[in-house]
Amino acid sequence: MSEYFSNIKTSATTIATGMAITLKHFFNAVKRKGDAGIDDADYFRQVDGLCTLQYPREAVPTPPHGRYRLYCHIDDCIGCRQCERACPVECITIDTIKATNDDLAACGKTSGGQQKRMWVPVFDIDIAKCMTCGICVSVCPTECLYHTPVADFSEFDVKNMLYHFGNLSKIEAEAKRKKLAEQQVQAAKEKAAAGDAPAAKPAPKPKPAAPPQE
Repeated sequence: MSEYFSNIKTSATTIATGMAITLKHFFNAVKRKGDAGIDDADYFRQVDGLCTLQYPREAVPTPPHGRYRLYCHIDDCIGCRQCERACPVECITIDTIKATNDDLAACGKTSGGQQKRMWVPVFDIDIAKCMTCGICVSVCPTECLYHTPVADFSEFDVKNMLYHFGNLSKIEAEAKRKKLAEQQVQAAKEKAAAGDAPAAKPAPKPKPAAPPQE
């Protein structure tokens, strides 16, 4: 009999404790934690207050060194393709076109002053495949590839997870390829013409002077 009443007491105590916690949060909900922005370093230290975020106006802060959505600053890309080769899930696709000599000025320089010698018409990152390992970022020589603090980038269509960063349109890329091909053909013709030209005959050696007669 004593065990029966003991179980009733334990049940009542458990219910009362749970209700007390619920009521505590219920009354604390009239307080506001404030807008939960990324720059709010003290957000998680505020233990009391309304917990529900007013998405998308409010967002849970992300760590300052977190690895989230990749971004390529294409103006600093030299088309070395090291990130493409290093990616373990092959989520980066790059296509390059060598810049002709008269196009180097238009191709430009990186923010570090390095002359770019490659057009990059295709620099695609399939974020749906990316596992944010950071290997591509570590091998980039110009630091044009980096992780951003953007953590929420869901899409209804997975095709929208393919991000394009190329610096040429399809028409421009075709024109650059054609120009490069013409330059290569011209260079090949000049090289062949130089190889077919007869070699210059060596100048005849001067005859030794005759010894003086006595």
